[in-house]
Amino acid sequence: MIALGIAVAALAAFVASSVYYALVTPLERRTVGEAALDRGRPAPWKVLTELARTAVVAAVFAWVADRSGDLSVGHGLVLALILWVGFPLVLLSGSVMWEKVHPATATMHAGDWLLKLLLVAVAVGLLH
Repeated sequence: MIALGIAVAALAAFVASSVYYALVTPLERRTVGEAALDRGRPAPWKVLTELARTAVVAAVFAWVADRSGDLSVGHGLVLALILWVGFPLVLLSGSVMWEKVHPATATMHAGDWLLKLLLVAVAVGLLH
């Protein structure tokens, strides 16, 4: 059943992420101005690659949650927050400090990662 949870988590996170970026990219463009990347419509191979990447995130999350001995939704949500702080938040803040990424862009990506991890936690917790 965990495989179903991972598949649903990957698909839900992918769809939610796509909607999220459609909604927040105009805000980034307004804040960052000319420096904002024109991401355009992704090529089919990028869509498939992103779906695979999201499946890897879901599978790793499920593995870590399983190893902790608790695949419940509540535990998963706490784990999602801990992983978000420990990895995407740390990496994205570093990109602002060292790579001169605009804070609005890093914040946009941090929000996407938080959304993904929370959705993965719920899907894996409900479908394990």
